[in-house]
Amino acid sequence: MSKSKKNVIFLYLESILVQDMENIFFRNDNYTIHRIENVDLRQLAEFVVSENCRHHCADESVVSEDVDCIKAICQEERSFAHSYIYIAYNQSSKIIGSIRTFKWDRNSLLPMQKIFGINPIDAVPHGKDYDFWHIGRFAIDSYSGISTLTLFKQLVYLSIMPIIEDPKGCMIAEMDSKLLRTLNILGIETVRLGKSVEYLHSETIPVYSERKGLLYFYNRNSDILKK
Repeated sequence: MSKSKKNVIFLYLESILVQDMENIFFRNDNYTIHRIENVDLRQLAEFVVSENCRHHCADESVVSEDVDCIKAICQEERSFAHSYIYIAYNQSSKIIGSIRTFKWDRNSLLPMQKIFGINPIDAVPHGKDYDFWHIGRFAIDSYSGISTLTLFKQLVYLSIMPIIEDPKGCMIAEMDSKLLRTLNILGIETVRLGKSVEYLHSETIPVYSERKGLLYFYNRNSDILKK
């Protein structure tokens, strides 16, 4: 092999390594949090559905009956351009946590519109003035053997980073009632947009939070991604 070809291969491998390192937001002896550009959406959907069922279903075999739900999540995620998808992997490369954020283009059909019939532009006061960021696909494997509270805070922190950086940012989400209570306890201020419905086997509530409602949590956990 010629020297020039070896140099090309070396530079290519180096670029892959640099890109991978840039997409790692946290690493310790137990797990690594990545921002995934080309995620396996089916794997992500299966993880989210199975963890929701594990937490909320008396019979975990129900997961096997959620094929249509998994397909719907995959199809839905493909319609959202430029998503920030964060996934935590343990040392065996098993997913133990996930969350996703994207800036709404005002054209794509939001889960909030699909599930609740709510358009945030109309439902949120001064909605026409905001950039809406949707947060979803949040799940954590509570049997992973690591501090789930720390991972919880890390994933939430990463998901709201682009909202904090956007002066007109406003978070919108459909949240499990237990998750919502935990976020409120941790200092994230939310406003309810409608009645709850059962979604993914749990009571789910449509909410929004202005940028200022996220700042307390964000500032309080500014060192959460430090080793």
